Amino acid sequence: MRPSLDTAALPVDAIEIGRITDAWGIKGWFKVLPHSASPEALFSSKQWFLLPPDRPMKPKRPTEADAVAAVQAVWTEPLLLTVKEVKNHSDTVVACAHGMDDRNAAESLRGARIFIPRSSFPAAADGEYYWVDLLGLQVVNREGLDLGQVRDLMSTGPQTVLVIEAAAEVEGGKTVERMIPFVSAFVDGVDLPGKRITVDWQPDY
Repeated sequence: MRPSLDTAALPVDAIEIGRITDAWGIKGWFKVLPHSASPEALFSSKQWFLLPPDRPMKPKRPTEADAVAAVQAVWTEPLLLTVKEVKNHSDTVVACAHGMDDRNAAESLRGARIFIPRSSFPAAADGEYYWVDLLGLQVVNREGLDLGQVRDLMSTGPQTVLVIEAAAEVEGGKTVERMIPFVSAFVDGVDLPGKRITVDWQPDY
């Protein structure tokens, strides 16, 4: 059966910030995989909107197959999860919520996608930006040359890298992908209202 949580309309500014990966312990706690290396929004929000997995969940044990199939067959609407506590544990993030009191309840959410409204994100510190706000921004260099749009970001450990997709610039019509470290040595400024990032970068780098 579907997890025993209230259904709720997904906010129009909802952003997917992570997934529930598995149950943790026997008291309803569960493991969470954040999509960002700095998941402040995940820790600050007390209401998470859950959507079912975008691909079928695989049961961990043969005896789980019927339960997993039942959840997938019924659970189609967004669910509202009221969070009691979120914390780091070893190399993972774990959480517990109201209405989730045992391991079976936690396991019923395995694979669920976690969304929260962008409006509920805590304010970013000066000079810091949420990844979601950088996606789609136009990237230009100091000479005003258009280098493309931010398609993705990735963490390489000590720094974040902008993955830029540009229109076809070579024979064959293939798109061009650029990777620019998101550090002050290369990034002159970010204009969120203007949807633009200015960089010290040349197209042939």
